[in-house]
Amino acid sequence: MSNPAPATQPAQAPAAAAPTVKQGRGIVKQVLSGDALIVRGQPKGGPPPEKQINLSNIIAPKVAKRSNPNYPDSVETNDEAFAWQSRENLRRKVIGHEIFFLIEHAVNNDRCYGTVFLGTSTSGQNLAEMQVSEGWAEVRRVNVRSDNTEHARLIELEDQAKAAGKGKWQEPRPADAIRDVKWTIDNVRNFVDSHHGEPIPAVIEHVRDGGTMRAFLPSNHLITFMLSGVKCPMIRRDPEDPKKEVAEPFAAEAKFFVESRLLQRDVKIILEGVSNQNTLLATVLHPNGIMTEILLREGFARCVDWSITSYSRGPEKLRALEKQAKERKVRIWRDYVSKTSDINPDDKEFTGKVIQIVNADAIAIKTASGEVKTIHLSSVRPPRYDDVTFKMDKDSAPEQGKGKGRPLYDVPYMFEAREFLRKKLIGKKVNVSLDYMKPSSAATETLAAFPERTCATVRSAGINIAEALVSKGLVKVVRHRQDDDQRSAHYDDLLAAEQRAIKTGKGVNSKKEPPIHRVADVSGDVTKSKQFLPFLQRAGKSEAVVEYVFGGSRLKLYIPRETCLITFLLAGIDCPRRARNGAQGLMEGDPFAEEALLLTKEYCMHREVMVEVETIDRAGNFIGWLFVDGVNMSQMLLENGLSRLHFTAERSSYYKSLLTAEQTAKEKGLNMWENYEEPKQEEKVEEPTERKANYKNIFVTEVTPQLHLYCQHVDNGTQLDLLTEKMRSFLISDPPLAGAYKPRRGEFCVAKFGEDGQWYRARVEKVEQHNDKVHVHYIDFGNKEVVPMNRVSSLPAEYNTHILLPQAHEYALALIRVPEDADSAADAFRALCSMVGNSQFQLNVEYKDGGSDFVTLTSADGETDVGRSLVSEGFCTVAKRGEKRLQKMLSEYYGEQEKAKKQHLNLWRYGDITEDDASEFGYKKN
Repeated sequence: MSNPAPATQPAQAPAAAAPTVKQGRGIVKQVLSGDALIVRGQPKGGPPPEKQINLSNIIAPKVAKRSNPNYPDSVETNDEAFAWQSRENLRRKVIGHEIFFLIEHAVNNDRCYGTVFLGTSTSGQNLAEMQVSEGWAEVRRVNVRSDNTEHARLIELEDQAKAAGKGKWQEPRPADAIRDVKWTIDNVRNFVDSHHGEPIPAVIEHVRDGGTMRAFLPSNHLITFMLSGVKCPMIRRDPEDPKKEVAEPFAAEAKFFVESRLLQRDVKIILEGVSNQNTLLATVLHPNGIMTEILLREGFARCVDWSITSYSRGPEKLRALEKQAKERKVRIWRDYVSKTSDINPDDKEFTGKVIQIVNADAIAIKTASGEVKTIHLSSVRPPRYDDVTFKMDKDSAPEQGKGKGRPLYDVPYMFEAREFLRKKLIGKKVNVSLDYMKPSSAATETLAAFPERTCATVRSAGINIAEALVSKGLVKVVRHRQDDDQRSAHYDDLLAAEQRAIKTGKGVNSKKEPPIHRVADVSGDVTKSKQFLPFLQRAGKSEAVVEYVFGGSRLKLYIPRETCLITFLLAGIDCPRRARNGAQGLMEGDPFAEEALLLTKEYCMHREVMVEVETIDRAGNFIGWLFVDGVNMSQMLLENGLSRLHFTAERSSYYKSLLTAEQTAKEKGLNMWENYEEPKQEEKVEEPTERKANYKNIFVTEVTPQLHLYCQHVDNGTQLDLLTEKMRSFLISDPPLAGAYKPRRGEFCVAKFGEDGQWYRARVEKVEQHNDKVHVHYIDFGNKEVVPMNRVSSLPAEYNTHILLPQAHEYALALIRVPEDADSAADAFRALCSMVGNSQFQLNVEYKDGGSDFVTLTSADGETDVGRSLVSEGFCTVAKRGEKRLQKMLSEYYGEQEKAKKQHLNLWRYGDITEDDASEFGYKKN
């Protein structure tokens, strides 16, 4: 077919435009109306060129247009009669097909008029003739040359269509000749619900980006929607220049990928939800697959948490496709590097028994190997004050006893979360699947420091515990960053559970006032403990929940009946004590103390137990018997060789069973009885009646408020001076690097004393990381000091304690009882300091008690006995001792005490202070 130039240019075409292309081929991208279409050409190293071609010599009805808010002069128009049918007739025929076109007149580089043939040559069907013959377009009759054979052919076809009443020529005109286009939806959520998730036939009218489109529905609604669960790179307008567009990487490629497959294609869509901005969420069903999944597989999209739960086919498939694209590093994932910590495959899955509820999102699990691991539930966090919809007034907030916050009882729903985990998991076997390791974080002004956390999915009887907590509104789901892979493997299930909890108003999502737990904490409060004691004694056996285990025989209990917290000591046993801070610094723990703690924790922690209270001690701690599932915990510790029978057990009804348990442990050689041998019968040795005197020359270097003395032996003074001098010379020649030493509690170091600025050997007692302070105890002098971190360094090996033992030896004065009154004790302290300062003394060890040496201290000439002087001046009283060898010295001390009493010195200035201590007044020494 020839390509003659038109005799006269169409009325709407500028006459000055010159043709740029005479003929060509392309793919129909979009049909604008029954006489206009957009053709995509062949790409040449860049995006495919596009051209709008209007079919020459015909006019089709114009389709409706929506006003564009970006253009003030834009107005909304309605369909002309049969405009939609005309466009649809052409669209169904040509969209996505290859065409051949002959350009008759070019308006500009992007728009022209010409003849278009379906196929790759002029032998294909002429689209203008097709539209006219089917009655969907009419022939343009203005300024046409009489010798134009193509125009004459079109007029002939038009006359035939009119005669047959085809297309727009049909009479009478049907009611649906003009569409009633609905540009907006009044109630978006109701509109979605009305379609019940069923596939709806639709035509994609516009593709804004890979994940946002506009579609026309059979109900004449023109809707804009986003693909559920994913987000594609976007093309945005530059805020500084609205006419300019800024594209994210792969945004143009993603848009082209979707346009080439969906634009103006017949598809089915499933309406699935509504975003916060009232934008519809939907899934497009393409004949070759689901477009959402195709975009993910090809690396054109990423999953988004806020809408993935709306995806009707389940989010697991989307997550899996995204993961595959990441592993292949395709398109948007080309620079992807996984941030998930490497986890040993052997440790990724394991089972164990839950022995403790650490927090609302953390539990302690004992594995089959006996190791105890703290596991945090992945992607959830405990409730906080800000989570509750109902905000409490300050006046109605729970009391925080003793000036300390109690999150378990004060934070709304924290107690309910703990109780859910306790009842569901304690003592139960669980399956653990590690998801990620959360790195440690440093402390800030608002947040405390956190150690590294092991985060996992925990299942019990097939139930995801984190999901169960979220569904009840007892924890919140963590909102991870979009590129954060460190999340639960079932994160989408958690999000869906949270949405259900929000919808039903459960837990922290409720608008009701949160529950308040008013619990009295009487731990260590003697007065309150005495008030509760009669009630607990009369109750016999009471129900309790073990809140915490401090040691093998020391626990913290919650008594529901009395709504109180108490410290509880197991009766009838003497359990090894753990390391603790005492008046003289850090005191080492007893052997098997940790083993006893683990046993009690495993069997008691967070369990419901029965307790039988007998009495309280001086500190307000309750003493009695504790039963777990009917088993006496005191007896269990004895059976495992982790405690000794205490003489107080003889008064109890459980004495025989306790005695048998201890004897069994001894026979088996368990734990503390491993090397136990039955004592042999020995002849009774007559106790010596004369005290032994083995005096040693000492210097007193430090006195404590408890009247304990730190002394250096004169014989070792030269050796200490030599070692100290060499150590200081070494530190001067090779000074410590500031900040290089990280002190740890209990280790030996060197510290620079504040008064003279010299280095001395010391032991670290405490480290305050928040203000870089270190508590040190000078091991050669006995004094203590808090020094900055930069005044502490590691102790060189050649000057360590294996070269020369610590030279400050701690002693207590024999036969001396320190006043209980704080003011009187301070007077005695000052008096002792004045007596022992800057003088050499003779020291003799008289006896041992509680691991301490009790000594007499006399002046070098033997004239002054320091302890007796304290008694004679009325600063202290005499301590009773039963040893025969001490009776002579004891009578001398009592004589001095009587003299001070008669003279009303110091302690005795108001009279006799010993009367109330007499046994007939109920005094009993512990």
